[in-house]
Amino acid sequence: MKLGMVGLPNVGKSTLFNALTNAGAESANYPFCTIEPNVGVVSVPDPRLDKLAEMYHPKKFTPAVLEFVDIAGLVKGASKGEGLGNKFLSNIREVDAIVHVVRCFEDVDVVHVDGTIGAARDIETINLELIFADLEVLERRIAKTQKLVRADKKYAGELQFLESLKAHLEEGKSARSYPFTEDELEMLGETPMLSNKPVIYAANMCEEDFMGGYENNVQYQAVLEIATAEHAAVLPICAKLEEEISDMTDEEKKEFLAELHLEESGLSRIIREGYALLGLISYLTAGEQEVRAWTITKGTKAPKAAGKIHTDFEKGFIRAEVVAYDDLMACGSMAAAKEKGLVRLEGKEYVMQDGDIVLFRFNV
Repeated sequence: MKLGMVGLPNVGKSTLFNALTNAGAESANYPFCTIEPNVGVVSVPDPRLDKLAEMYHPKKFTPAVLEFVDIAGLVKGASKGEGLGNKFLSNIREVDAIVHVVRCFEDVDVVHVDGTIGAARDIETINLELIFADLEVLERRIAKTQKLVRADKKYAGELQFLESLKAHLEEGKSARSYPFTEDELEMLGETPMLSNKPVIYAANMCEEDFMGGYENNVQYQAVLEIATAEHAAVLPICAKLEEEISDMTDEEKKEFLAELHLEESGLSRIIREGYALLGLISYLTAGEQEVRAWTITKGTKAPKAAGKIHTDFEKGFIRAEVVAYDDLMACGSMAAAKEKGLVRLEGKEYVMQDGDIVLFRFNV
C-alpha cells in the first residue's frame, strides 16, 4: 500500500511524515521545503505475527509494509503548473490513497501561505486543483467519446455518464462524492481521476486540543463536515506528539501512550484507516523458515492470493490448507488444530478471510 501525504505548505505534513517513518525528511518553516517526494517504508504492526513467531521461532520474520510518500506542498494554480503543481500532480497519480494533512492549530511562529488558519478553505484549495486536473482529462475523454457516438450510438450512454460527471466536478465537488454505479465505474475504466482517490483527512492539531477534546476544535469540525459529505475518513492527530514518540522503544511508546490514555499511535490508526479505505486484509503464512503477512484485497480467491507469493503458486494451484488464526491460537499448535478438524482444505473458489493461516499446495 502506497499512501501519498499532501497538504498546503507549513501544515505539519513533513513533521508528521518524519514522525511516522523516521525517514528524516527535511522539515522547515518555509514553503516548498519538500520538492522531491521523500519516501519512507514502515512495517505494518500485526500482533498476530508476533504470536506466530513465538510459536514457530522462525528464521525470518516478514511483516507487511506500507510506503509513505511526502509530496511537495501545493498552492492555488497547481493544475496550471503554478508552484510545483506539475510535479505534485504526477506524484499523486502514483499513490493508492491520499493522507491529506490539514492544519487545525494556531501558531504565530509558523506562517500560513494564506495568512490565516482555515481548514475548509485549505481543503478546498487542494481539492479544486485535483478537480481542475480531472476536468482536463475528462474533457479529452468526452471529445473522444463524442466521435465514437457519431460512428456508433451504443456509446451514447457512456457519453451521458461522462458529461454528468463533468457537471458534478464543475460544481466544485470531488469525484469521490459522485454516486457511481458499477457500470459507470467500469465505463470510467483507466481514466485517472485524482479527486476520486480514497482520502484520509489528517486533522493536525496542537497537543492541548488533541488531548483535551478535539471535538471542540472548530477547524476539526469543518474537516469532519467535508469528510462526511465526501464519504472520506477523518483522523484527528497531533504531529508534534507523534514526533515525541517516534524515537521511543516499543516499551517506552506503550507506556507513554498509556499515560496519555491512548490505545494506539497515529501510525497504527492511519494504517487501519488505509486498509479499511482500500478494502485490504492480510493472510498469514507460518513455519520454521518464515512467518509472514501478505496483503490482499477483500474478496480475493485462494489462487489469486497464492499468486502474491509466486506466480507459479497461482498457475499450478491445487488447494489451500487453511486454519483461522483464533482457532490455531486456541489449539496451541497446527497438529492440535488438525486433530480437532479445524484445518480445512479449500479449493479455487474459496474467498480468503483476514487472518487466515494458509499453506498452498500447487503443481507446475
